[in-house]
Amino acid sequence: MIYTITCNPSLDYIISVHNFTPGLTNRTRSEVLLPGGKGINVSTVLQNLGLESTALGFVAGFTGLELARRLEIAGIKNGFISVKEGFTRINVKLRDIEGTEINGQGPVICPREAALLLDRLDGLQKGDVLFLCGSIPDSLPDDMYQQIMERLAGQKVQVIVDATKDLLLNTLPFHPFLIKPNRQELEELFRVSLENRQAVIPYGQKLLAQGAQNVLISMAGEGAVLVAADGKVYEAPAPEGNLVNSVGAGDAMLAGFMAGYLERGEYGHAFRMGVAAGSASAFSEGFATRQEVEALYPHICCL
Repeated sequence: MIYTITCNPSLDYIISVHNFTPGLTNRTRSEVLLPGGKGINVSTVLQNLGLESTALGFVAGFTGLELARRLEIAGIKNGFISVKEGFTRINVKLRDIEGTEINGQGPVICPREAALLLDRLDGLQKGDVLFLCGSIPDSLPDDMYQQIMERLAGQKVQVIVDATKDLLLNTLPFHPFLIKPNRQELEELFRVSLENRQAVIPYGQKLLAQGAQNVLISMAGEGAVLVAADGKVYEAPAPEGNLVNSVGAGDAMLAGFMAGYLERGEYGHAFRMGVAAGSASAFSEGFATRQEVEALYPHICCL
């Protein structure tokens, strides 16, 4: 089974406003409401690629009920824990102003509710796959991912971590199967400036030395790099296409990589699937379908 964890999911209210002007009443030109959060994005792309997953995490209030309802309609199994205080956040994203969004806080998760998630993970078995994705709310301990990996030690679960700073670094002694920093996150970790694919390779290798089994580095228009457990380094420039929506492209890459790896157990194929899924999503209004990924796959040049 495949599981994704999103500790602070959201309903993403994505709107387009013509000539947005602060201080005045602005009316939307288009709007859409989608389940959001990095783990949920991974589950969505896995579903598009034909793989079932169970989404785990925390929901609260009427927005949490709506989030769970939308996931079930999409065919994603609901493993979320309902918490009492607060409500699942709503994130407002303005399409017309690149990078402009207002993110809610999310519910307050008490220690007893956090423990319920850890208890639920005790049911994972050898061969299961677990994605730990995104930030965690302030009400959770800052070593939450570390606690999860420590609890799973010895169970032979393949754990994938997509997080930043200490939330990521603290998991490395437990040897996650895959981590996925992007270039900016890698620069922040090592306090360096990285201009191209060749420049990121030594830092991917450093993360391997610290405990990661595989390091997948997304670099937007520069493509991607995989520093793999087989000792090889895989590179791919970004394929040509029209950028439509870059939100969630990194999550799509992560899902595509694992879908490819579970399909063949080959790092080269997994890497190409990851780049194809991430790029196809960036070229689409929503997340890429399997047909779009398969159409782009032959154009991924793996160096």
